[in-house]
Amino acid sequence: MRIACLHTIASNVAVFEAARPVGDIALRHEVRADLLEATERSGGLTEEIAAQVAEALAGLASGAEAVLLTCSTLGPSVARLAGAALPVLRVDAALAAGAVRGGGRVVVLCAAETTLGPTGALFEEAAAETGAMVELRRVPSAWDAFKAGRIAAYHEMIAKAADAAFREGADKVALAQASMAGAAALCREGRPVESPAVGLAEAIVAARRRAGIAG
Repeated sequence: MRIACLHTIASNVAVFEAARPVGDIALRHEVRADLLEATERSGGLTEEIAAQVAEALAGLASGAEAVLLTCSTLGPSVARLAGAALPVLRVDAALAAGAVRGGGRVVVLCAAETTLGPTGALFEEAAAETGAMVELRRVPSAWDAFKAGRIAAYHEMIAKAADAAFREGADKVALAQASMAGAAALCREGRPVESPAVGLAEAIVAARRRAGIAG
């Protein structure tokens, strides 16, 4: 079974390969850094960029059982492909659903400013079904560190923010961006929820459901 992944950050290829479950699951990767760069220049996701994202996602359908968008900033673009024959999912949708399950206080950490709007809307929609209280936080300077290639410092900043949220009483902490996943192992106050593993699991379930495969 093959899952096609559309990334906007090249380093996320390794992140998702590391999260890939053992078995007959293969990942095909395409990196479109230009889509995120355009969104950052525009100050947010525009209709034109969303259309380009949808086109890129549709182009990955051939030879795959499901398509997964791994960029939270571009997530709303998936709605343009609603009803497509092939499952097209956004990685943070499974993250949001899992984080708010059971209610409670959920702190959602973001690094990129352009992620705040799409992520906030997604989590609020999911929380409306469970009664969870969602608080969105941007980790200052973290995205600058990531873009400068200071990945270790980036993960340390995210981990410190997650630990602070746990100490303040958060029931769950969600790392909204896939690039944050490496911070989870650095946390000492609790284990945050990461998107790569849960997103891939959801894509696999959707692919198997479409193929009529149990399990």
